[in-house]
Amino acid sequence: MPIDLKLISQLRDKTGAGLGDCRAALEEAGGDLDLAIEIMRKKGEVKAAKKADRATKEGIIAVAGDAGKLAVVALACETDFVCRTDAFRDAANEFPARLLAASSVEEFKKDADAYIQSELTMKIGENMQIAGAGIYSGPVIGKYIHSTRKIAGIVVLSGGSQETADDIAMQIAAMKPKYLDPQSVPADVIGKETEIYREQLKGENKPEQIWDKIIAGKLNKFYEDNCLTNQVFIKDDSKKISDLLDGNTIVDFALYSL
Repeated sequence: MPIDLKLISQLRDKTGAGLGDCRAALEEAGGDLDLAIEIMRKKGEVKAAKKADRATKEGIIAVAGDAGKLAVVALACETDFVCRTDAFRDAANEFPARLLAASSVEEFKKDADAYIQSELTMKIGENMQIAGAGIYSGPVIGKYIHSTRKIAGIVVLSGGSQETADDIAMQIAAMKPKYLDPQSVPADVIGKETEIYREQLKGENKPEQIWDKIIAGKLNKFYEDNCLTNQVFIKDDSKKISDLLDGNTIVDFALYSL
């Protein structure tokens, strides 16, 4: 039977295969698109692999867990259109439960990658990848996921209220700290910042005898921008994150972003 070119184009978009392969599969399937995809999958997963080279710049972040344990998975895709489909969102929402059931994050990623290549890529028609995954456990776990589901903050506290933990998670998502506190900043990073500040002061012709004082102030600003405990609280600029802890500690924190 003659195969419509639009149907061939649809199959090519879904599989990444050549025109000849798509035409042959559709002819074998009698023009049934879903059956043609099934036929191509049975002949080998090489077609799906072609999509793995395409950039994944969209996606969503999903979480699952209870009071003492939380799994987070970021699933990326190519386009916002696919990101908004029920099929993609259903797949993304299933992954955190899979992560909780896995023996390790590494095992989960291996199994998830295989599932994506053998099932999801062919079904949904785009390259998809696990862009991030983690399991967090502790006395108090805070989480914040932005309404777009493209950025999330996670924090584990040694104690305190859920409200405080969630506020700190929101801080992480909004201000994107790189380090927990000044003591966590690697020595080579501090050395590089200090070198840059010295060159700036040299170019500004500042008196050398006051350089150390100015550099100390610049480093404090660096810590305030990049260290979670030193950041100004976004909901109350009279406080820093360290002021919210009330004797508790931050055990772990993470930022997920797509």
